[in-house]
Amino acid sequence: MPFSDSNATAAGLCNFVDVSPSPFHVCRTVSVQLEEVGFVRVEETAAWPTEVGRYYLIRGGSLVAWSTESDSHEPGLSGSTPGDSGHSAGSTPGGFRIVGGHTDSPNLRVKQNPDLESAGWQIVGLEPYGGAWLNSWLDRDLGISGRLSVRDGNGLREVLVKIDEPILRVPQLAIHLSEDRKGVTLDPQRHVNAVWGLGNSPRSFLGYVAEREGVDPSAVLGWELMTHDLAPSAVVGVENELVSAPRLDNQATCYAGTQALIAAVENPTTATPVLALFDHEEVGSMSDRGAFSDLLNTVLERIVLGRGGGREEFLRTMAASICASGDMAHATHPNYPDRHEPAHRIELGGGPVLKVNQNLRYATDSVGAGAFALACDQAGVPLQRYVHRADLPCGSTIGPITASRTGVSTVDVGAPQLAMHSARELMGASDVAAYAAALAAFLAPAR
Repeated sequence: MPFSDSNATAAGLCNFVDVSPSPFHVCRTVSVQLEEVGFVRVEETAAWPTEVGRYYLIRGGSLVAWSTESDSHEPGLSGSTPGDSGHSAGSTPGGFRIVGGHTDSPNLRVKQNPDLESAGWQIVGLEPYGGAWLNSWLDRDLGISGRLSVRDGNGLREVLVKIDEPILRVPQLAIHLSEDRKGVTLDPQRHVNAVWGLGNSPRSFLGYVAEREGVDPSAVLGWELMTHDLAPSAVVGVENELVSAPRLDNQATCYAGTQALIAAVENPTTATPVLALFDHEEVGSMSDRGAFSDLLNTVLERIVLGRGGGREEFLRTMAASICASGDMAHATHPNYPDRHEPAHRIELGGGPVLKVNQNLRYATDSVGAGAFALACDQAGVPLQRYVHRADLPCGSTIGPITASRTGVSTVDVGAPQLAMHSARELMGASDVAAYAAALAAFLAPAR
């Protein structure tokens, strides 16, 4: 897909982020975009589709989407049956081309017994999720999002929550009250609870959320609720060359990956394109729907089985597959250039980033690096190469997890940004389209 033809835009990313304050909303937003181009939702408990087509499934805050419209004739990939002509029995299938990412972002989440009182204030008990940069959450107008599990007869139903009103705020301590007027070290137990009212008329926070969503508070049996910054995402800068938004890590990949899949299915190759967006990356991926789960392996095997293949075809297909683990990358900070590897300056607007770490905090090897470099060349976008300073601890991604869980060759890539894990982050406006174009070329490589 040529760079100039990308449907991904900075404004499109801003809208995506603003309507997707939680992982559950990310999945809903992606599903709406996919259904507009013919994708059909599959339930894991239902029989797997055997017809060639475009499909997706959602497990909690994770989503996997794929198309079996490739022009491969290999059993298990294209809808052919054993005995069809097109490939010899010993030929190699086209494999899966996978773009991975994660739907969650660091934030402040609601505790199970959130109602507190202090100094005449009604307080909502919050706790940090992931590596949230806590000071960035102070003095912001915060809304609430997530989901409720609600009693429905003898069963349960899910209710998505999205309250885009300034009901919570974590106030900063006045500078006059700090010991040295240099600020305070935030205690995640005591200093990130939010005020939401005065104590003269105490009420239940969960009851308030339930009523806002039209639910009987007594029917709420479980909840996953989190805060989100209410300032809208925006294209900023003197020449509109920047995107200022929350949750760019990693909703920029969710958005670019979705646009890439939509572009790739319109240009099918011998590979089967797959988009895998996982929840819980920011806390280690150890959940039923995280990258450590069976979700991706199960979906890939069922795709092969549904197309008439067996275990042998599945293993051959996996051996021919490759994954691009998409996550955001550190751009070189103009105020802290000394915190970066001197020979690897990363620029906003400089194109996608290939991430390499010799200790495998990133999964990239030379084969994966070559595959993504080819994709960038096919898309007509520049490629930057990132290495973390050897004397600073390096973060990680779903890349090493996906590689070890699936055995699929994996390369770690991303788009450059500043202020990673802040409540508000910054990236280059032109990098949105460039990133999507590179991922689209990766999913549908030129023949």
